Amino acid sequence: MGTDAKSPLPRHVAIIMDGNGRWATRRHLPRVAGHSRGVDAVRSAIETCGRYGVRYLTLFAFSSENWRRPQEEVSTLMRLFMHALRNEVGKLRDNGVRLRVVGRIADFDPELQQLIRDAETVTAGNERLHLSVCASYGGRWDIVQAVRSLLATQPELAAAPDSIGEDDLARHLALAFAPEPDLLIRTGGEQRISNFLLWQLAYTELYFTDLLWPDFDEAALEAALAWYRSRERRFGRTSAQVAAG
Repeated sequence: MGTDAKSPLPRHVAIIMDGNGRWATRRHLPRVAGHSRGVDAVRSAIETCGRYGVRYLTLFAFSSENWRRPQEEVSTLMRLFMHALRNEVGKLRDNGVRLRVVGRIADFDPELQQLIRDAETVTAGNERLHLSVCASYGGRWDIVQAVRSLLATQPELAAAPDSIGEDDLARHLALAFAPEPDLLIRTGGEQRISNFLLWQLAYTELYFTDLLWPDFDEAALEAALAWYRSRERRFGRTSAQVAAG
């Protein structure tokens, strides 16, 4: 799969990883088996994006609403998260991947918070692929925290709201370090964005697949990238304007 001006690869891919529990249930396995298998799909997505030159990969791992799930499942997810951080960070470091965990990190157990900080520090110098894992994250939370951060750093704006522009707020979003996603992939058959990157997805191409996340392998991601390359991204312009450059 080449890259040309007419049909470029996405610079930033975001994924809602849905279907781990259903994958396990259909196989008469405990839900944790699906989450464990989902880690393999994460590894495959990272490797495939790195190989194709995608610069930013953002994964929706645990939403702010997921805390409502049964306590046993939440505890299992936290253990898996800690296990992945302990066992995968060295590979990320060695393969040029920079890891950031984005969300309300203070919600997590102190041990997990420390593992997150250590992983981010170990990979901070990498540039090949910027991997963001959104955990205890919600799009509405992101916008609210951005407003609070903006006013905390520039309190004078509270008296001059008309002077606030989109760029002012965007600089305070949790993923301000990354360009807005070009492609959003959601597995599992649902066709909604579920409070994920509400601000950033304004012009993102949305790709939905019935595949459950543990089944979303290299070929499935390549198919999504090929679909993206067939899209005409107009950003409010006409096709003629796009063609004219």
